[in-house]
Amino acid sequence: METGKLIKELRVKKGLTQEDLAERTELSARTIQRIENGEVDPRAYTLQMIAKALDVDFSLFVEETNDDKKDQEVNHNTWLGFLHLSGLLPLFFPSLILWRQRKNKTKDMIHHFHAVLSMQVCILGISLGGLWVYWKVNQLTPFMIGLLIGALVSIFNAINVMNGKAFINPFVKSEEKSLKR
Repeated sequence: METGKLIKELRVKKGLTQEDLAERTELSARTIQRIENGEVDPRAYTLQMIAKALDVDFSLFVEETNDDKKDQEVNHNTWLGFLHLSGLLPLFFPSLILWRQRKNKTKDMIHHFHAVLSMQVCILGISLGGLWVYWKVNQLTPFMIGLLIGALVSIFNAINVMNGKAFINPFVKSEEKSLKR
C-alpha cells in the first residue's frame, strides 16, 4: 500500500479529519491532503511527525516504502529477463522493440540490451559459419551447437536477471562486469 493511502487509512481509523491531523503535526491541511493523494512523497521528518500524531510506529511507513522498492526491482528484473529471452532468436526486432518501449522505465536496460545484441550477433555469426561448414563438408553439427549454446546462454541470462543476479556478456571484460551490477 502506498504511504499516502496508509496515512489516510490510519487517520480515518482514529476518527481524525485532515485538519485535525494537520494541527497535531504542525503541517497545513493542504499538505496532508497532497500526501494522502500521493501528489508528494513526505520526508522522513514529516513521516515521524505524522506517526507520532497517529500513535503508530514510524517504521510502519519505512517498511511500506521498502516494499514498494522491492516490487519495482522485481518489475525491472522481469522486463530485463524478457529482453534476454528475446535474444533466443537471432532476430534483432523483438529485442529492439522491447528496448525502445522500456529504455526510460527500466534501470540498466541499455547494458542488458547491448549484451543481448552481442549475443545475437554471436549466434548469427556461429550459425552462418555452421551453414558454411554444412555447405562445404555436409556436416550440420557446428550449426546446431552454435544455436544451442546461444539459446542456453540467453535462457541462463534471463533466469539470472529475473532473480537479481549478474548476467553473462562474453564481450565485456570482467572488471566492467562488476561495475554493471
